[in-house]
Amino acid sequence: MFSAMLGEAWHAMGANRLRTFLTMLGMVIGVGAVVLMMAVGQGAQYSVAQSISSMGSNLLIVLSAPPGMGGSARSASGSGPSLTINDSEAIAELDNVSGVAPSTNSSAQVIYGSNNWNTSVIGTTPSYLDVRSWNLVEGYAFSDSDIRSATRVALIGQTVAKNLFGDDIDPIGKTIRIKQSPFVVLGVLDRKGQNLDGRDQDDTIIVPLTTAQRKLFGSQFSTTVRMIMVQADSAKALPFVEQDVNSLLRQRHRIREGSDSDFFVRNLTALADSAAETTKTMSLLLGAIASVSLLVGGIGIMNIMLVSVTERTREIGIRMAIGARERDILMQFLLEAIVISIIGCLIGIVIGVGGALLVNMLTQAAVVISGDSIMIAFGVAASVGVFFGFYPARMAARLNPIEALRYQ
Repeated sequence: MFSAMLGEAWHAMGANRLRTFLTMLGMVIGVGAVVLMMAVGQGAQYSVAQSISSMGSNLLIVLSAPPGMGGSARSASGSGPSLTINDSEAIAELDNVSGVAPSTNSSAQVIYGSNNWNTSVIGTTPSYLDVRSWNLVEGYAFSDSDIRSATRVALIGQTVAKNLFGDDIDPIGKTIRIKQSPFVVLGVLDRKGQNLDGRDQDDTIIVPLTTAQRKLFGSQFSTTVRMIMVQADSAKALPFVEQDVNSLLRQRHRIREGSDSDFFVRNLTALADSAAETTKTMSLLLGAIASVSLLVGGIGIMNIMLVSVTERTREIGIRMAIGARERDILMQFLLEAIVISIIGCLIGIVIGVGGALLVNMLTQAAVVISGDSIMIAFGVAASVGVFFGFYPARMAARLNPIEALRYQ
């Protein structure tokens, strides 16, 4: 019975191919748009999640206040960094702090042989790699003895390694020149990708903090650091650690109550959560906008089915006259609407997936084509076919057989 109805539905669709195609087109565009927008939206969420995980977990960043900010202590000290290594050592003694990494950074020209590259050079301590959850793919990290001796050794990021050494030279043990000073490459850092600001984290060189202060950046950084990274024991402890760090540094810097601090603290977890929430909202918005196309496609199906009922009124009367029940007529027209919807959905899925892959190929933007998004689009499209096809099918099933037979 069902197969006979399906065959009849297929025959009815084939009788008006152009009209069926135009009806199906709304569903094709709607499903394709939903799949494409969800793939782009989920890709954006994935990119944000990768950027968050690359920064490390449970992190606070303590930064010197930029010029124009801060209170009397800041005004008196000019525009240089206000944080010191002693500050970082004091922070390390606070409760719920599992790691602290003071650092200073600047851009510098790096040379190896005939190749040169301008990159960011970070002077820091060995704990920096632990705090950032940053591994090495080759070599080994510098140690506390290198900090004490201000040794000229370096860890290089993947981007720096590629631009200085290419793919054929092993960087380990090679001597590079940073601001004309020779440095031996101890290790190559694992790939991190871009951060939330869009900066390439692999375009960096890490050297011992004392080496950077004494032999690279000069007297400006001789006793201070630009940034202190603080890692809390857990996400729950972050607000308490943030409060303790603020209180401790205000006390150490002798900042009076009511005066602005000469530093500020960023909660990277809160910042990352905010970015993730924004991206999620954008994904939902894109999906909602694309879903409007499905609604338009459903209205198109209903309109065409109403026309079909009018055109086939006499056929419906004949069916009823030879014994077709009301539910048989209802199922026949409802099945036609569902078939149009499902075929349009399948074509739309193919177009949506192809469009997502094309976006990835042309823009290199991350796209995530998940089975869940495809199933959601398929389910919604089928539901739209049932919803908008039910009224015309019900109208056809309730026709008076005698009046239907008289219809010209």
